[in-house]
Amino acid sequence: MQLDPDSLNARDMYQWMTHSVLPRPIAWVSTVNNAGVSNLAPFSFFNAVCARPPTLMFCPANDRFGRKKDTLMNIEANGEFVLHLVSFPLAEAMNATAASLPSGESEFERFHVPSVPSALVRPPRIPTAPVAFECRLDRIVRISDGPIGGNAVFGRIVQIHAQDAILGPDGRPDPSRIDLISRGGGDYYFRLGDRFPMPRPE
Repeated sequence: MQLDPDSLNARDMYQWMTHSVLPRPIAWVSTVNNAGVSNLAPFSFFNAVCARPPTLMFCPANDRFGRKKDTLMNIEANGEFVLHLVSFPLAEAMNATAASLPSGESEFERFHVPSVPSALVRPPRIPTAPVAFECRLDRIVRISDGPIGGNAVFGRIVQIHAQDAILGPDGRPDPSRIDLISRGGGDYYFRLGDRFPMPRPE
């Protein structure tokens, strides 16, 4: 089978990507607007970029009407966000915050997600997240406008919070202890499972 991406509408192309690029880690991102109201939303187009400077990237798409999401508008306005990793015990709360709420209504309050002040940025942090990265905006790359248009947000990590329980004997995060979930296609998610070693060649 071969497909010409230009022959597919945006929704069908999205389905092809989300059902085949698997698994995708989840960025659970908190921001605040200019009035100080917090926002919390999950994104599955997300990954690490580089370690020097320590940089993460996630991609908040425009909504189906072509409007920017609150997360993107808040980052454009304030230049700060906290990106949380999602463990299995947080799955239902994370999924709840994917709901579309009126602009200016806080997902933290609506879905009773606990929060604490961050160390260096304005958006609050989820204390129960296994790892949370406080970030300041590096740059936004606008890929396209319109419905499901893409925006790549690059953030510089300025503080890391990690639960002691997820650390291994070497003091680093142990994947078997984090119990992360990741995004599949449709309504499906994955739970981090088997892993195997394969030393890199010299």
